[in-house]
Amino acid sequence: MSERRRRIDALDVIRGFALCGILLANVGPISNISGKIVPPGASDWMGYVVDHRFFPIFAVLFGVGFALLLESAEGRTASPRLLLVRRLLVLLVIGLLHMFLIWPGDVLAIYAASGLVFLLPSTWLPRWAVAVLAVVVLVASLFVTNGYLLAPGLLLAGAALVRYGVIDRIEQSAKVPAITGVLLAVAAAPTLALQVVLQMNNPGGRAAGVMTAVAGMLIGGLYACVLLLLLRTTLRAALHALLAPLGKMALTNYLTASILVLAVAHLHGRPQDWTQPALLAVVIGVIAAQWLFSTLWLRRYRFGPLEWLWRWATWGRRPALQHTQGVATNVGPAG
Repeated sequence: MSERRRRIDALDVIRGFALCGILLANVGPISNISGKIVPPGASDWMGYVVDHRFFPIFAVLFGVGFALLLESAEGRTASPRLLLVRRLLVLLVIGLLHMFLIWPGDVLAIYAASGLVFLLPSTWLPRWAVAVLAVVVLVASLFVTNGYLLAPGLLLAGAALVRYGVIDRIEQSAKVPAITGVLLAVAAAPTLALQVVLQMNNPGGRAAGVMTAVAGMLIGGLYACVLLLLLRTTLRAALHALLAPLGKMALTNYLTASILVLAVAHLHGRPQDWTQPALLAVVIGVIAAQWLFSTLWLRRYRFGPLEWLWRWATWGRRPALQHTQGVATNVGPAG
């Protein structure tokens, strides 16, 4: 694999899309950090369209980014796995700081720990074994943790997609995302209906948790397929302009979103009384600010500020920050 891997634009767009959805799902819990978060009711559309639908995309993309970085590192260093260990340990520290100092709902620490325990050992396995292991870990997570800890299996699934060449071909044809999207939609419809019934009758039950997780993975996959199809239409330029800057600076935007939401909550007070329109307005404001900053920053620099520092810590040498002739790769926090 060439050390100068072509950047896959679709990954940046999907990652940016996932970040927007994650913020929409998290704005309530972050702003009401000391309050009680209850499961969605039958009429709470956000609970079924947004909650648990975007983290699966983010997690799969993290596994994709891990595998892409391994391919790139194998042509650039004699100890590629040592580099990956350093990268994951740095992310673990960042995630723990975010978790304990800003918001306890951080996922970066979980991804980093899952990467060390599952992703790193999987690099010695054949690709079929990684795919099988992903399924086994996902199924085990559903029944052991009631669907609350799906990250290890999703990360492995992302790595398997790279090793089977799916990611390299992700923009070559509309047939695969179209067929996959139809299959996911067919499976998601009854699953979502069952989730609604279970949430109505026993919102905190084991079955409701498992079905929420399954529906989340199916609908998240459907969202990604629809986005891939839209990227093959005249909307591609607009989607790229709106979402790619956010996705290219995923680490910076994920962390600063928590800070911005908490700042708004501090200024306006009583976030537990915010209505859904108010929460949506906060999300739009934060995303707009991040999009503007990301767009302006990336006109001059190759990486986001935190992405640059993370890359420096990973490789042990300071990378060039301003634009050069080099080709970037999709190895951000989620890809």
